Amino acid sequence: MLLDSDAESDVAYELCQVVGRAILPYRSSGAFGTAFFFRGGDDPVGESLLTAADLVGGSGGELGLRSSVTEPAGVAPAVIFEAEIVPGWARFPGDGVAVLPTAGLHRYAGDGGWRWRVQPVPAGIAAGPEVVARLGADAGSAFVLAHGVREDGSRPLEVAIERVVRDGDAVLITTELPPGYVGAPVFIVQAEATGEVSPYCLGLVLPGVGGHPVATFDRIRAVLPATPGDV
Repeated sequence: MLLDSDAESDVAYELCQVVGRAILPYRSSGAFGTAFFFRGGDDPVGESLLTAADLVGGSGGELGLRSSVTEPAGVAPAVIFEAEIVPGWARFPGDGVAVLPTAGLHRYAGDGGWRWRVQPVPAGIAAGPEVVARLGADAGSAFVLAHGVREDGSRPLEVAIERVVRDGDAVLITTELPPGYVGAPVFIVQAEATGEVSPYCLGLVLPGVGGHPVATFDRIRAVLPATPGDV
């Protein structure tokens, strides 16, 4: 669904309010990306951190923490090194996805005297196969929530309003995104039979040149709950 510019701005603003605290900056071996919390149900046991498989598996991976995603204020570190988190990332290169069950993240926080204050992307807006099937060759509005990389090295939360298309089985962001956007969640809106417009988390950004494939949630769900993966 292609929105006008005013409607796109409204959707971008609303997404930041609803899931802005799901998004974390990620860095590994000099590659900058984004990860996000996803909760597969009401039970926190079903919560995972998701990103692109190409970003993880190297040395020195780290998650950045904004003050808004932890409490109480001033207690959590600025960075969590992934080597300190058990279990670690499970990689699924065939699907382009990496999954980190968040039990280790919550234990790490508890040991440090703080807790997470996040807004996981809920299962209810994760795009199913029927949502993906409604995409076509005509471009629709896409909203990518990511931590970009500024010239001074800062990683602010940003929203890129882009275009998404489906070409056969492939779903694509048609523009090459700035550094830091790989692994970030992609959102769209679609009109329902009732006439209402609903938001969906389509999936996550994969590496690309000139544009980016999207690992859609039908692929992501296939590797959840977490399994050992291909590490």
